[in-house]
Amino acid sequence: MKGIKKSLKEEYLYLDFFHQIEGCIFPLHTSVTLFLLSYCDCKIFKVCLVLTGESRDISLENVVPQEVEVQIISRQELPPIVQNCSLPAVVEKPDNFCRAGLAVVLRHIIQKSYEADSSKKEILELLGFKKTCLKACAEVSQWTRLCELTIPLAIENFLKESSDQHPTIPAEILQLEKKLSEPVRVHNDDKLRRQKLKQQKAAGVGPSLAKEKTKNKVHRQEMSEELDSSSKSLELKVAFSKLTVHEEPATTNREPSHIRKAKASDLPPLEHVFAEGLYFTLADIVLLPCIHHFLVIICKKLSEKLIEFPLLAAWYQRIQEVPRVKAAASRCGIQFLHLPELLNTSNEQYSNLSEIPGVEEQNDASFIGGPRPTMTKLMEKGIEVMFSPHPCPTWTLDWDNLPTAVSPKEGKMSSDRALRKQQQLNNLVYVVTNQAKPGDRIVDFCSGGGHVGIVLAHMLPSCQVTLIENKELSLIRAKKRSDELGLSNIWFIQANMEYFTGMFNIGVALHACGVATDMVIEHCIKTRASFVTCPCCYGFIQNTSKFNFPKSEQFKKTLSYKEHMILCRFADQTAVQLPPQRRLIGKQCMCLVDLDRARAAEEHGYSVQVISMEPESCSPKNNMIVGVPI
Repeated sequence: MKGIKKSLKEEYLYLDFFHQIEGCIFPLHTSVTLFLLSYCDCKIFKVCLVLTGESRDISLENVVPQEVEVQIISRQELPPIVQNCSLPAVVEKPDNFCRAGLAVVLRHIIQKSYEADSSKKEILELLGFKKTCLKACAEVSQWTRLCELTIPLAIENFLKESSDQHPTIPAEILQLEKKLSEPVRVHNDDKLRRQKLKQQKAAGVGPSLAKEKTKNKVHRQEMSEELDSSSKSLELKVAFSKLTVHEEPATTNREPSHIRKAKASDLPPLEHVFAEGLYFTLADIVLLPCIHHFLVIICKKLSEKLIEFPLLAAWYQRIQEVPRVKAAASRCGIQFLHLPELLNTSNEQYSNLSEIPGVEEQNDASFIGGPRPTMTKLMEKGIEVMFSPHPCPTWTLDWDNLPTAVSPKEGKMSSDRALRKQQQLNNLVYVVTNQAKPGDRIVDFCSGGGHVGIVLAHMLPSCQVTLIENKELSLIRAKKRSDELGLSNIWFIQANMEYFTGMFNIGVALHACGVATDMVIEHCIKTRASFVTCPCCYGFIQNTSKFNFPKSEQFKKTLSYKEHMILCRFADQTAVQLPPQRRLIGKQCMCLVDLDRARAAEEHGYSVQVISMEPESCSPKNNMIVGVPI
């Protein structure tokens, strides 16, 4: 068949199997992955269900697509690299390159399905306009967290409770219903909203419909029939034309002057057709098995609650119209329900939903004053800028006599930048090699192209080095360099770091951005591993679902969140182009932010130092935080 490629590497897909309830495989991550395989008609992977119990006598009838060959294995039979990761996971042969975590694995399945048959462009379009759907990690993206973590987990818990007479509706489902009520933004947003305004005017609707909708939901319901053949269907028309002929409805005639000149504030909002907006994406694939099983219980036991989810019910009905969805769902044991058409209800039901902690505050950029009052406040409490002495400021690797593939010059960078990268590596490698013992496991978090991990694997052949990186292309480049060196003590894991569950002795991270540094330190503390981190992008630090700033008790007693954010903002002002005095203040703010991190680690039983890398010119972000468990 045209477009099919057969020279693909053999890959194994490992999925957890806890148990099965009424056609639903637990965990839901496994149900979602099998549904995507069915939708893509993907036969590339050898699928292994990994049992948590001893018994292998399980029934897979009506829950696993017949075209998918499945092998049942135990956790002990997993390749060693996979035993260090949360499932789902995909491994290429030989077993030293692993992809782990739901979003990473699903994106990989889509890429491989398209590579196998490039005529299936609709499969690649599941990744969205810029191919970024669910690419951001859950700690950074609220949307990824909702789809990848909170919705599946909340519905698993809901299904477990379903034996009760009145199971509790998960707050996450209400959050999703609220999200579906929000206006849609797409790349051609202005053009489509002007088309919608034109259709509304043709239907005799006033120009400020968007404002009227916000003010009066009842009016919106009264207008729905009048708009049915015009503006109400524009979103559907755009969405489904994309699914069938891969193009949006063309408007050959130039828009009338009053449409072209309409203010953006007078344009009507676009409404959701699918989970992310107008287009069917991977997010819909993830949500479908979850929402289906939720609705099955609702219809059985809490039918009176269905009226609370008109937008979710409408999404559920629309998704069935997508080509191949019904067939794929049927092969996975999903028999769609026929739901009554529900009227949209008032937004009042969303008003009590609590947002993620700190979101409102972290988006408030109205900081008063510069860093000096904050620094003075800390000084009054005895907290001052303080660096530990560098253990060996003149030490350097013998770069000239190392194999070419070890050097960062292999990473396609200028000679000046490569020199600075070598200087940065001198600092980290010295600290790590002086801590490491034969047999230690070293993890290079946020490894990028492997500059740190490859040097360590080469310098410490008796240690196992693992590179963890979210960006696939960076990790592929690292593996290519490793293969050139013939390294046998190195693993590559494409995953968000929370999906790495293995034990290790030393964690290292060079320029982990924002809260990624805090995630690395937390990961090391949980494992009681030493850490050597060089933070970056202080301005991106903010409260998240896991972290609140300041972190240490000492800083919490002195600074508010806003005051701490002042330090973070000014800590990014260390670029060489800035005036010396401003850079000095930036360096001091950097030190104070990292001192807070150090104090927080000390509260968990660590000895921690904040060290300035040598030479300081090697990077504007030249702090190292070195922690050793006591």
